[in-house]
Amino acid sequence: MPRRGEERLGDMWTSILLVWITCVPNASTALFVGHSNGSRDGSTAGLHGPGEGQRILSRAKRGWVWNQMFVLEEFSGPDPILVGRVTHTDSPYRFGCRNKNIKYILAGEGAGTIFAINERTGDIHAMKRLDREEKAEYTLTAQVINRDTNEPLEPPSEFIIKVQDINDNAPEFTHGPYHATVPEMSQVGRSVTKVTATDADDPVYGNSAKLVYSILEGQPYFSIDPNTAVIKIALHGMDREMREEYLVVIQAKDMGGHMGGLSGTATVTVTLTDVNDNPPKFSKSIYEFSIPEDLGLGKAGGRVKANDRDIGENARSTYSIIDGDEKDIFKITTDPETQEGILLLKKPLDFESKKSYTLKIEAANVGFDPQFSSGSPFRDTATVRVTVEDSDEPPVFSLASYLLQVHENTDVNTIIGQVSAQDPDAAASPIRYFIDRHTDLERQFNINVDDGKITLAKPLDRETDMWHNITVTATEVRNHSQISRAVVAIKVLDINDNAPEFSSDNEAFLCENGKPGQVIQTVSAIDKDDQRNGHFFIYSLVPEMSNNPNFTIKNNIDNSISVVAKHDAFRRQKQEMYFLPIVISDNGNPPLSSTNTLTIRVCGCSNDGAVQSCNVEAFVLPIGISMGALIAILACVILLLVIIVLYVTLRNHKNEPLIIKDEEDVRENIIRYDDEGGGEEDTEAFDIATLQNPDGVNSYLPRKDIKPDLQFIPRQGQDTGSNGVDADYLY
Repeated sequence: MPRRGEERLGDMWTSILLVWITCVPNASTALFVGHSNGSRDGSTAGLHGPGEGQRILSRAKRGWVWNQMFVLEEFSGPDPILVGRVTHTDSPYRFGCRNKNIKYILAGEGAGTIFAINERTGDIHAMKRLDREEKAEYTLTAQVINRDTNEPLEPPSEFIIKVQDINDNAPEFTHGPYHATVPEMSQVGRSVTKVTATDADDPVYGNSAKLVYSILEGQPYFSIDPNTAVIKIALHGMDREMREEYLVVIQAKDMGGHMGGLSGTATVTVTLTDVNDNPPKFSKSIYEFSIPEDLGLGKAGGRVKANDRDIGENARSTYSIIDGDEKDIFKITTDPETQEGILLLKKPLDFESKKSYTLKIEAANVGFDPQFSSGSPFRDTATVRVTVEDSDEPPVFSLASYLLQVHENTDVNTIIGQVSAQDPDAAASPIRYFIDRHTDLERQFNINVDDGKITLAKPLDRETDMWHNITVTATEVRNHSQISRAVVAIKVLDINDNAPEFSSDNEAFLCENGKPGQVIQTVSAIDKDDQRNGHFFIYSLVPEMSNNPNFTIKNNIDNSISVVAKHDAFRRQKQEMYFLPIVISDNGNPPLSSTNTLTIRVCGCSNDGAVQSCNVEAFVLPIGISMGALIAILACVILLLVIIVLYVTLRNHKNEPLIIKDEEDVRENIIRYDDEGGGEEDTEAFDIATLQNPDGVNSYLPRKDIKPDLQFIPRQGQDTGSNGVDADYLY
């Protein structure tokens, strides 16, 4: 403000000096009155030297003295504010006299609306209040013209009016409110965040836009650099577990922070982030659990918890058993949701063998920060005492599963094995044994309920079922709900109880045109019995056919035989089929044998030995008739038979007698007799053909013994009278 007063005083003296200059005679220049830093003068031109007998004439060229004008923003008053004055060499006030022919005009930015010029004096006034933040300067053009003719006396000249700034805008934080994070326990001086405020005032002119930052709220925890606005840690040992969030109020003040400056504020929310600076801590030093001895493997026997004041990953802990579990019965895991330690069973408990356990457990952080822990994670220990509770346990079999072996065809009620179980409890309840009949649907086995001996109930056949799997249950006598189960696998051992037999079809084909020594069929055998060293079969013909004139057998090295023809005189017309009994014996102990008959058919074959026909009827057909001709003949015969059947059917239908010719006449002619039948006399007295032929009524012959009455049934609608009709209608 003192500087601005000095400028206004200089402007006043400059105006006085300019007025004095304009009144000096022979002045050749005009001044632009305003805030001046320099001038631009016109020069005298077009001067002519004096001639003989002539008067010297001289003319001074009009010119402008230019400078910038300044006007304060936000200036308001009852009258327009004088910005400056434009003067010309032909000014109406030059030499102290008025020149009424000169007129000043103004054009450019804001001319006529914001700025106005006195057309006689050249004074420029600001008509409105100006705001530098909206527009900092205006470019205008001034010109002097002849008032009467409006002709320009000089070319237009351009000048600038600058709006001078005043401190009318407070600083603003455009990005607030702010949020920042910083780790807890940070060192003093660590940067937290930076804020920035802006001021719309002119940063060049004065101190209106020079900002200084300070903290209004948030001390002594934080500090701020007054020039850079960087917020820093100001207090050592800020602990998140004590206080997590801080609200800091920042002030930005212009005018360099001096009195009278404008200010703006912003809030910064500073959150302390967690670091691993706290160890896990068990809530109790000793935990006690009671676990029943029948608790299943993998089931939870208890939970422990080590609390950690940290959060997130810094609070994660792992649990372990470090002492007291020499038999490796327990294990402890971490619940990822609750961060609890879960005590689980790895092996079953036995109250009778050990009734209590004392375990030492440890909780340790997953990660660690070397700044707060010396080379290893934080950890804590506690003691867990486990008491085993006695439970009524089910019987325990001596083996988890049993394998028994028995030969097939063993006698019924033979003992094939035994199972045993006992009550592990101190009471030692007696045990009863049963077979689960769902696993023995055919009831092939029995068990003694007292001692568990398994016997055969039915004979076994290895060839039907080699294995039998049954389930045996053991139940306590004192508590029937305590049941245990064991699987008993019974393997049926083989004995030589099956004779060998042909492995495939027992039928062979022999060509008529075969040669002696031709192999008719290769025969092999199978045996249902199980021979670990393999089967060996002995083949032979039955004794009564040992000298068979037609066939013989030959042993092969692969446990099979070949049937060989002895001659080539086989003909279908002579004998179509031969039967060859073969005895097959095995090498079992004792050996078994069976007789199998090979059927040999004599067939017609092609030259290459392919069988074509094995039916003897094929030889009664004439030689030379092809198969196509045979089919045609058969079709003709069938067609002829169909025609004959149709003809006979139609003829019988045509000769069938017609019993009824006129249905209406039969209905209207009924013969009635009021006496009993005469037996054999009726056959002579009455002609039955009359009923069969209604036309024969006119030629009806009456009975010899009784005169019949012939009545006519009236048509529909006529009264029949009191006499009824007993005869049936004939259709």
